[in-house]
Amino acid sequence: MAEVGALGGVRVLDVTQVMAGPYCAMQLCDMGADVIKIEPPEGDSTRRMAGAAGTDSPAFNAVNRGKRGIVLNLKSPAACDAFKRLARRSDILIENYRPGVMRSLGLGYDTLSADHPGLIYASISGYGQTGPDAGKGGFDLVAQGVTGLMSITGESGGPPVKVGVPITDLGAALFATSAILAALYHRTRTGRGQYIDTSLVDAGVAMSVWEATEYFSHHRPPQPMGSAHRMSAPYQAIRCADGFITIAAANDRLFRRLCELLGRSDWIANPDYADDTARVRNREALAREIESITSREPRRHWLEQFETNGIPCGPINNYEQVFADSHIRARDLVVETDHPSLGRIRTIGAPVKMSLTPPIAGRPAPLLGQHTQDVLREIGYSDSEIAALT
Repeated sequence: MAEVGALGGVRVLDVTQVMAGPYCAMQLCDMGADVIKIEPPEGDSTRRMAGAAGTDSPAFNAVNRGKRGIVLNLKSPAACDAFKRLARRSDILIENYRPGVMRSLGLGYDTLSADHPGLIYASISGYGQTGPDAGKGGFDLVAQGVTGLMSITGESGGPPVKVGVPITDLGAALFATSAILAALYHRTRTGRGQYIDTSLVDAGVAMSVWEATEYFSHHRPPQPMGSAHRMSAPYQAIRCADGFITIAAANDRLFRRLCELLGRSDWIANPDYADDTARVRNREALAREIESITSREPRRHWLEQFETNGIPCGPINNYEQVFADSHIRARDLVVETDHPSLGRIRTIGAPVKMSLTPPIAGRPAPLLGQHTQDVLREIGYSDSEIAALT
């Protein structure tokens, strides 16, 4: 593989399925790493998700773009030997099996690092490699419940609601990515790789920054607040005549500006709204007073008024509106890809811009086993030996 991108020349073995592991490996792939996705003969289960054409689906493509794909049946000792040979020639290994599975195959960190001390080995699991729940499987919905996220999502008094995106999957992926890059930097100074252990539960707890602060400070569990903010007000969705917009008057200066624009300068002197602490305490009453005014005019009117007067605000878009938005387009957050099975498809672009080594986001995911022969030939296997491994 050509050395293109910030991670050009770095080889990653991706032994993961579904979301967290594949998304982590894809971040490295976008940054230029040669990511080799290793799948069982039946393939990653997301290959058959909704919209699939044979063993390819938009869901699989969304978290595996740009990778090279090979098939190895790791239940076979010969395939495990091939895996070890690949690992000796790799910089990073990412796996998301239940704790103990890779070790039972003879492919755990202790075994592989004995032959390759520079290997960076990242495990992403549901609950982590230690603790009483380590053996449990990992699912984003379950992790959102365990970590308290569902207890603070939704409207007050309503049933538990999960975050709309698989936040613990994605969070674990991004935490793993940052740890891998830190370990890669550490290796440039010491020559030593290391073992990385993170999980969906770790991610869910770690992202509960304001909520944990509220609990630690006040010794009571935080409650769901809809679109409102725990530490600032008004900072939430506000009703207009034809729907909702968001406003973020998150400090005293912006609140004064909002009061003046709404013709309610008297709020500035009201002790119930004197500072952020008071406004948070009286959040619901303040929102009702604001909506008694904003509900008289349509969203467009208020968006124009707030933007003109420097009050942070925005529409609440559905995804059709998101991907038609001129700013989203200008930021290259929608890319089109030609896929051999799915045809011309749209996917999300890279969320970071880099001046010298821009990420590459417009490549398709591999077909099942597409690069098996190429990759195994690179490490010295003959075609007849390859046939026995898959």
